[in-house]
Amino acid sequence: MAAPSEEPAIDGKVSGVREVKSAARTLELLELLASRQNRPARLRELTEALDVPRSSLYALLRTLTKHGWVRTDASGTLYGIGIRALLVGTSYLDTDPHLRIVKPVLDQLGETLDETFHLGRLDGFDVVYLATRESSQYLRPYSRVGRRLPAYSTSLGKALLAARVGEDVDRHIPAERPSFTPRTITDRTELEADLARTRERGYAVDREENSLGLHCFALALRYGSPPRDAISCSVPLARLTPEREREIVEAMRRARDRIEDAAPRHGEDSWL
Repeated sequence: MAAPSEEPAIDGKVSGVREVKSAARTLELLELLASRQNRPARLRELTEALDVPRSSLYALLRTLTKHGWVRTDASGTLYGIGIRALLVGTSYLDTDPHLRIVKPVLDQLGETLDETFHLGRLDGFDVVYLATRESSQYLRPYSRVGRRLPAYSTSLGKALLAARVGEDVDRHIPAERPSFTPRTITDRTELEADLARTRERGYAVDREENSLGLHCFALALRYGSPPRDAISCSVPLARLTPEREREIVEAMRRARDRIEDAAPRHGEDSWL
């Protein structure tokens, strides 16, 4: 499960109010179901994962199913995330002040270069994909929007980690860092060296660290300090050359300038 978001408490103040246990349990359940993507779970699996009494969790599942936050199969034994979660997620995207600025720029990059471009946001240990513009040469059978990947193994995440120092980096790097491919950087010293190269280079690179055969390049969007959003480009290794990499990165730099010129800064929008 991801680390808590870096968002501050309400109004930026530290709250002395105790956590509501039932609300926290509900959120943990929904996040767990969402993280399983298209793999429904049985009551026993959820009970063991959350360490919650079976009877309490069953009552919670029944309530969430009734209100559309959880769905179940015809037998009533398998559970997955419900349609209400989609409606809330769509509302988040619809009201985000930066997404509506970045998305047209990603579309233009895609039309010009015909590669796949993404917008991602740092959330705890992960990067969450908020927008994707697919290449006509490489189409996925599913949308990446809403999916999350570890920041340490993605170009999006490394672009954002490289903009942080000290404890602000530590809070976004988990103690356990599994490999997704033989090229995933899991050693902390090697990761820090890679982030140093990212700062020196001016952009982050993921060389088959999440998907074999794919290289990705990313730039942090500097309308916040430290930045929490980044754009990236994914390119199949089979058609990548040093000249193509330079062309893509330069186009992304120009795109970043356009985005930053148009985007509200943190503090200029009450939702940031």
